[in-house]
Amino acid sequence: MINPSTSAIRFDQVSRYFGEVKAVDHVDLEIRDGEFFSMLGPSGSGKTTCLRMIAGFDRPTSGHIHLYGQDVSDLPPYERDVNTVFQDYALFPHMTVGDNIAYGLMIKGVAQDERMKRVEEMLDLVRLPAFGARKPSQLSGGQRQRVALARALINHPKVLLLDEPLGALDLKLRQQMQVELKSIQQRVGITFIFVTHDQEEALTMSDRIAVFNEGKIVQVGTPAEIYETPASPFVAGFVGTSNLIGGEVAKHLTGSEQMFSVRPEKIHLGSVNEKPEKDMICVDGVVRDVVYLGLFTRYLVEAEGGIDLVVVEQNLKTTSMDVLSARGQKVRLLWHKDHISRVGG
Repeated sequence: MINPSTSAIRFDQVSRYFGEVKAVDHVDLEIRDGEFFSMLGPSGSGKTTCLRMIAGFDRPTSGHIHLYGQDVSDLPPYERDVNTVFQDYALFPHMTVGDNIAYGLMIKGVAQDERMKRVEEMLDLVRLPAFGARKPSQLSGGQRQRVALARALINHPKVLLLDEPLGALDLKLRQQMQVELKSIQQRVGITFIFVTHDQEEALTMSDRIAVFNEGKIVQVGTPAEIYETPASPFVAGFVGTSNLIGGEVAKHLTGSEQMFSVRPEKIHLGSVNEKPEKDMICVDGVVRDVVYLGLFTRYLVEAEGGIDLVVVEQNLKTTSMDVLSARGQKVRLLWHKDHISRVGG
């Protein structure tokens, strides 16, 4: 259960410069106790540097980082009550799964009986109860990632840091692990901070998301807030696919030149004779391209005003032959005014 009154992590005007490069530039951020928080952004946006500074692997050039109220900006990693799960698992190949998980307890001098008990608890938590005697080489990628997770959790850290931990897995396994990670986080109740460049991962698992770009946080919010009401053209374009419309075309459609976004799945693709309902925006165009993707079809429509709009529709009744025949047809695109989001210039 998230405790909104308690900050697990707080950044106060944190910057990290590498020479002239501003990897992180005056970031303020508050992560709540017990939440699954994702740092999302493209490569080089500053998200991984922020994670490394929380872990203690890197130190701020300026500003302060607080862990449950304690300023940890200058503390070494071993004095911080956090653990990190990496993309490459970092398991000891010569040790069994059980010994890998117990390693942190062994370093702390925990008695063998207690270590074995807690290892069994961790194996049950990550759903690998009979795997303790195996070597990492005998496991699949997903199983190795679960072992790495168990090893990080066995010391009961206050915060678990996850640095693109699913990046090495194939798509289907990655999707399974997204559900599994969220389930484990809810069971243990520990604050998870997850770094990723994958929008689907962030939207699937997070309680809240911070979107990074060029060393700054450009928006923080729930997955629904980030997706439905992007704060800028960058967020609209990076988190999912979005149609951005501004200038004279926007003025013609909405009465204002201010740029707005509309998601492809919000647009209805109809015939040129279809009448718009009340509070609907419509624009005519020609289908220039059709991509049939089984579950849904993506249409590229050249609309009035010389703009290209992407439309996505589920294939509820149509076949690949039906949708492909739409190429070159004149169509009318319609969407509700409530489905546009103003995103500035």
